[in-house]
Amino acid sequence: MVRDEKIQVGTGENGPAFLLPAMANRHGLIAGATGTGKTVSLKVLAEGFSDLGVPVFLSDIKSDLSGMVKPGAGGEAIEKRLDRCGVPRESFGFHAYPSIFWDVYGEQGHPVRATVKDMGPLLMSRMLSLNETQSGVMNILFRVASRECRPLTNLQDLKQLLIYVGENTRNYTLEYGNVSVASVGAIQRAVAVLEDQGGDLFFGEPALEIFDWIETDAASGKGRINILSADRLFNNPTMYSTFLLWMLTKLYDLLPEQGDTEKPKIVFFFDEAHLLFNNCSRSLMEKIEQVVRLVRSKGVGVYFITQSPTDIPMTILGQLGNRIQHALRAYTPLDQKAVKVAAQTFRANPFFDTEEAITTLKTGEALVSFLDEHGAPGVVERATILPPQSFMGAISREDRDRVIRSSPLMGKYEIQAGEESRQETEAKPEEALDPSRFQLINGQWYYF
Repeated sequence: MVRDEKIQVGTGENGPAFLLPAMANRHGLIAGATGTGKTVSLKVLAEGFSDLGVPVFLSDIKSDLSGMVKPGAGGEAIEKRLDRCGVPRESFGFHAYPSIFWDVYGEQGHPVRATVKDMGPLLMSRMLSLNETQSGVMNILFRVASRECRPLTNLQDLKQLLIYVGENTRNYTLEYGNVSVASVGAIQRAVAVLEDQGGDLFFGEPALEIFDWIETDAASGKGRINILSADRLFNNPTMYSTFLLWMLTKLYDLLPEQGDTEKPKIVFFFDEAHLLFNNCSRSLMEKIEQVVRLVRSKGVGVYFITQSPTDIPMTILGQLGNRIQHALRAYTPLDQKAVKVAAQTFRANPFFDTEEAITTLKTGEALVSFLDEHGAPGVVERATILPPQSFMGAISREDRDRVIRSSPLMGKYEIQAGEESRQETEAKPEEALDPSRFQLINGQWYYF
């Protein structure tokens, strides 16, 4: 909810709790145990950014963010929460938000694709779960492809390159160092596993144009909300986390420097954020820290959603200036340590014990601390979070397909290059693709 060009997240004892748009690119954290209200806080922030004309990216693991496309509904619970927040009913409206669905597998949204070359050797090694030696060979593969102008578009190209280098290891060992047949074979096996997990759908063309995510809705002026349907992708946590890192790196590489502005250019919300840092090599962790630290100057805000602040490395946690902390449980010594760490990340409030408050928060309540106009963290406040203005819950398959068909991007990514259907559509390039002629069959879009 936006008031006076500020996002009201909730209301504390001292009045409304606002997130300042000018400070939104200083990143943030939404933390709390399962079922304590993290998703509501995420939706309230996303809706606020959209109302300000800021595009948003959300990873939707449980499909409950798809309700952004429908207006919310009132009820006794909503009215009670509005009363607790001191928000008059006449000033709080339910409405839908301009949203676009995306899906790596192309089943529940526009397909998201990247080329192997665009992914790069570092993230490709992460996605394939390669060890240090195998990652070194992956770097050599990319060098060979670049020097000899070999294509690296899809996994088939990568497999062909592996065969070529494996047959000529002696030639490349002298120039690049040891390239063992065993390492090449290990990478081939990892590529086969990735292919079975749907990697053949992700790697290819047309590749995603990242600027398609940085758009506002022409009719309403609201920022588009890009929702990645990740319920299937999440079954492969390494692929899920590497994909999110690739997106963030892509923005960092492409966007120009712009310094501090009145509002961000785009805001990313990464759910299950702890997966981003699991099994990270030292070089990859350094890359993540660099991107998170510097992408702020590109006008990009990054918000991590996870259960505990301890899931985030301290070097990155210290860069998250805007905090929403929901309840944590403290039944074990390990849980108590996590609560203590969470409390220490806030600027203390002399009127209550932060550590005790974290364990006694009710569902819908949170400890909040946002940066002020000078960039200093505010004193932590106990607040009731506002209800979202869009529908809370998943939408039907029919509603989802209707949104996909009416999307301004319908037809741009649906047919993968090289397919017979695409050759048919390219036969008459002067004709625009008709969204009504797309049909979803067995999880794949076809044009008739």
